[in-house]
Order: sequence, then structure tokens, then C-alpha cells
Amino acid sequence: QKKTSRMSNKGRTERFFRVYMPCLAKLWDWIWPRGEPRVPPRDIRTVSANLSPSPVLSSPIYAALYDFTARGEGELSVQEGEMISVIQYVGDFVLAKKLGGTGVEGLVPTNYVRLVSVNDPFFNEPWYFGNTTRSEAERLLLSDLNQHGSFLVRASESKPGGYSISVRNENKVNHFRVQTHPDLSFYVQDSKEFATMTDLIAFYRTNWKLFGVPLTKPCVAAKQPTNPDGWEQPKEDFSLIKKLGEGNFGEVWEGKWKNEYRVAIKMLKQDDMRQDEFVKEVQALTSLRHPKLIQLYAVCSREDPVYIVTELMTKGNLLDYLHSPEGKSLKMVHMVYIASQVAEGMAFLEEKNIVHRDLAARNILVADNLICKVADFGLARLLRQDVYTAKAGAKIPVKWTAPEAANYQKYSVKSDVWAFGILLYEIVTYGGHPYEGMSNREALEQIDQGYRLPCPNTCIPEVYRLMKDCWHEEERMRPTFSSLKNELDQIYTFLYR
Repeated sequence: QKKTSRMSNKGRTERFFRVYMPCLAKLWDWIWPRGEPRVPPRDIRTVSANLSPSPVLSSPIYAALYDFTARGEGELSVQEGEMISVIQYVGDFVLAKKLGGTGVEGLVPTNYVRLVSVNDPFFNEPWYFGNTTRSEAERLLLSDLNQHGSFLVRASESKPGGYSISVRNENKVNHFRVQTHPDLSFYVQDSKEFATMTDLIAFYRTNWKLFGVPLTKPCVAAKQPTNPDGWEQPKEDFSLIKKLGEGNFGEVWEGKWKNEYRVAIKMLKQDDMRQDEFVKEVQALTSLRHPKLIQLYAVCSREDPVYIVTELMTKGNLLDYLHSPEGKSLKMVHMVYIASQVAEGMAFLEEKNIVHRDLAARNILVADNLICKVADFGLARLLRQDVYTAKAGAKIPVKWTAPEAANYQKYSVKSDVWAFGILLYEIVTYGGHPYEGMSNREALEQIDQGYRLPCPNTCIPEVYRLMKDCWHEEERMRPTFSSLKNELDQIYTFLYR
């Protein structure tokens, strides 16, 4: 307890000197360096899932499955078959570097590449999928892009140096182990050995009875949706599958793009949009690329309702997730990990001077392994001013809004910091509603008089202290998202030890 108190006091001291002596910023950066946590996060287990941070890889070699043209700063163009070195997973992308000493690096969609080993002489064969797991192989082969007899070869999960052949048989996948002899020959049956894996595959594509299904063609991996023709797309290219939820500004649906790519579609009313600013604002949003921000794929704005098409996060929004059985099994360490990811995404927006205006659990989306991303950033800027104000009947989320924004429509990064404090409250209360029992007007009046939400029973003092820092009456005294990220990482590291 003393250790965590000292840690939090240190953070408050840092903020004091940064606010009142900004001219010595370089000195403060030297004393309190900004960046990743000193102790890398480790796997966290819960009852329902193995929730762990994205791993940092030791530069494995990947092959590009398709051509990919960078759509903006921060992405990397690659050609089909090109070998790249992957530095790190970043959500739905990999941070990759060109081979050959050029040092050029950038983001490439994960579905555009596959892991290979340059020690495998068949690493560039179309049927070789490297370190693809058994479950991932089944997901790929059972997708709509593949059919009866589609197959792939992958490195064995249980036997280092071994391989497996996965074959689609109607609506299931069969797996066959490929054995190796000390002389490096390959075999599925003891009686039939092959000098190379390529020879083995060629033989069994003709003599397939052992597998019970013909090996028809190599597995096809789904591409990540790209938008080379501009962000405005025809609405008929999208089909709605199921409604995921409804927020202040419209409905959210799971959909398909060209009957192939799974996407999320937010539907907005044209009457609510600032038509004169729409194109400019969308162009600004498309330039924002970060692993903790939801990726925008396309827009359909020529008829009602307007579609904003983004990547699909499998576990939905954070508020619903916190109410789910899996969400209710989270411990404080998981909650801090979630908050740290949100702070990371918001720190990027802070750096770009982008104001979110609607930061809340409902606008954080969740994927497998507890990966969280900020959604709807900048959306409020697309709405007409009379739609997004604190007036009666308006759609402003008053209980998440800083007093200067609710009373005077003064929005800034610091008003987002206030909302982040409310988001922390939502997280530690498993999706509890702030200011329960108060109307919007009552909550605003109480806040103006100095009232702040009390510390929830499920919260630790260090996290509640961060909440209160976010709710400082003076905007300039509220922390930056960068400092919040650093403090949350420190709390995370302490909790996990």
C-alpha cells in the first residue's frame, strides 16, 4: 500500500512541475521519461479467457499474400510474395520493415501477410501458412472463400520442427501430422517418404484417399478491406446482418462489404449532419492511424441514412462487455489494462489536437485477448451544432461532459480527460451508471457546487485518485493522456507482480 501511494504521489509531483514550470520540459522528461512501462506486461488469466497484451516479436519473417498499397502516412506498401520483417503486432495490423537494409517500415493489415520461416525451403509455396494455429487454420478453411478440399500446411504446435496438413472436408476440418526422419525426409505413412514437402503435397493431391477428400486447391485467406477508390462507396456494396446496438446518434450493425468482408456500420441521419464539413472531416479522420483507434473503411453519405463503415470488433462495446459474464469476471489488473489502452489511443488524439467529445464505455470497442480501441472519435464534429449541445432534448451525454463543455460548449482535450475519469468509473463498477438517481440537470448543479463521484467499493485508491485528478475544476490542472497512460502502466505492473 505504501509503495503504490508513493507511486501516485510521484505522478502528482510530476504534473505540478509540468504545469507550473513548462519551460523546463526537457528536464522533466529526463527525470520522468515518457514511454512504455519499464516492466513489460505478462499474460493475465481469468476464468473465461486468457487476456494478454499484444506480444512484441523478435523480428520474424512474413510473406505478403497480396499486393497492399499504403493509403496514408504510417502504412507500408508491399507486393505479393515479398518478404518483410515484423516488429510488432498492433491490433489488426503488423508493424513491418522492408528487408534489404532500407529501414523503411510501416503498418500492413495482418490478413495480408503470413508467418514463414526462411529455413523452410517451401516457405513461399501458396499452401504453406507457417505458424498458423490449428484453430486459425479451421477458421480460414471454413470461411466462404474456401470449399470442400481446400487445404494448407502449417508448422506443428505440439512438435517443434514438425508440420501438419489441414484439409476442409465439407463443414469440418481434418488435420494430419507430417513426420520427419533424421535424414530430413517427410512422410504421412511410414511406407511412403518424400525428399521435400513439395513432393509430398504433389503426390497426395493425386493420391488423396488417405485424407478422405481430394486436395483441390490451397487455402485462400481473406483480405483486409481496402479502399483504393476513395472513402465514398455505393451503399449497395454493403449488406446489414444484425443490429449490434443503438446510441445517441444512430444504430450500429454488423454487416458485409461486397458479401466478403465483415464490417461494422454506424447509421446516422443526414438531417443531423453538417453537410458543408462532412467531406473535410471524414478526410481528417481517415488520416488518423493508430492501433488503439478503430479503423475507418468507408462512408456512404449520398442518401439517408449515412453509413460510416469501420472494422468490426468481435466482443462489441465495452459497456455491454462489462455487463457480460466474461466482463464480470475481470479483476482490477484487467480493468487497468483496459484503461491503459484507452489512454494510449486518446494520447494519440491529444497529440494531434483532436477532441473526441463523447468518450465513454459505449464508445470503446473490445476484441479477443481484451484488445480495446477508441471508436467514434471526431464523430461529434460531423453533427450540427444544435444537435450536439447541452440544450433540452439534445443528445449531449451530460453526465460524461466536463462542466465547461456542458455549460459553455467549450470542448478541448481537457474536457476529454474529464470524460476519461467517468470512463474509469464505468470500468471499475462493471458498467455502472454515473450519478445514479440524478437527472442531468441535478448532476450538473451538483458538479458546479463541487460534488464528485465517491470511490466505488470495487476500486483501489490509486485508480480513484486518477479519477479525481481528471475531475479537477481547473482544466489546466487535469493530467494529460500521456501521463495517465504512464501512471496506469505503473499501477498495472505493480498489480501483476
